[in-house]
Amino acid sequence: MKIEKDKVVTLSYELRIKDENGEPQLIEAATKEQPMVILYGSSGLPEQFEDNLEGLSTGETFSFSLDSENGYGEFDVNALVELPKNVFEIDGKVPDNMLEEGNFIPMADSEGNQLQGRVVSVGEETVRMDFNHPLAGKELFFDGKVENVREATREEIAHGHVHGEGGHHHH
Repeated sequence: MKIEKDKVVTLSYELRIKDENGEPQLIEAATKEQPMVILYGSSGLPEQFEDNLEGLSTGETFSFSLDSENGYGEFDVNALVELPKNVFEIDGKVPDNMLEEGNFIPMADSEGNQLQGRVVSVGEETVRMDFNHPLAGKELFFDGKVENVREATREEIAHGHVHGEGGHHHH
């Protein structure tokens, strides 16, 4: 059975990006024991990720890269923002250790959308936050294997995600 729309696909893979020195750095892995299970065509993954899997069968391996444009987008300087420190206060004070460089802080924008912000630097009154996806501006290198391909159930197709074994992951 080949990977195509409305098939449930189980993948093991390793995702690497290049570090500052151009060396591949492993940042995410799905193992045979803890695979990624997607409903092909509704995975929410970058479109080209799915395109690279189309037509593969169980047991086949894949290796491809996505440039940032087809991955998580270019790095957006407008997503770097200065916020007043009081935004981070809980009961009138900023919790200890919360505002340390590199920390990810879950926040919401004015519309209530959940965002992950990374602390870039902390000033006297303000905090510089980066709301880019951590993989924005990065080329993504995937190597993996198709562990299983099966027909999706009607219910899975209706709900747009996988049920049961390894399913119902909301990234």
